Amino acid sequence: MIPKIITGNSHTDARGTVFYNNDFDASAIKRIYVIENNGDFIRAWQGHKIEQRWFSAINGSFKIRLIKIDNWENPAKNLEMLTFTVNTKKLDVLHVPKGYVSGIQSLEEGSKLLVMADHLLGEIKDEYRYEADYFI
Repeated sequence: MIPKIITGNSHTDARGTVFYNNDFDASAIKRIYVIENNGDFIRAWQGHKIEQRWFSAINGSFKIRLIKIDNWENPAKNLEMLTFTVNTKKLDVLHVPKGYVSGIQSLEEGSKLLVMADHLLGEIKDEYRYEADYFI
């Protein structure tokens, strides 16, 4: 499975705007939280061998870089990097399957990213972190 944007949309009329994503199936979600980075800080590299994540901007916009890990104990430093952007113009959701690490950067001051996970906190031991400059 590869990461992909599940496209949302919006509808505006005299009453205001409704943002929606009719193609996003949230049935696997067990936990949610929000990330708000300081300035242009890049929150990198953290990922999961087993867990999946879904990202959606609830304020502002984010650049999210993803790398599929080849070896969790000693990953190659030159792995392919995928780049996605999510923002509040539509309720797009970026699905990140298991096996990826992410680098998350706010593109605007005050941006907030909704993160959804398919495992409860502490349910499994599945957190991998690498130095911020590991894949650069």
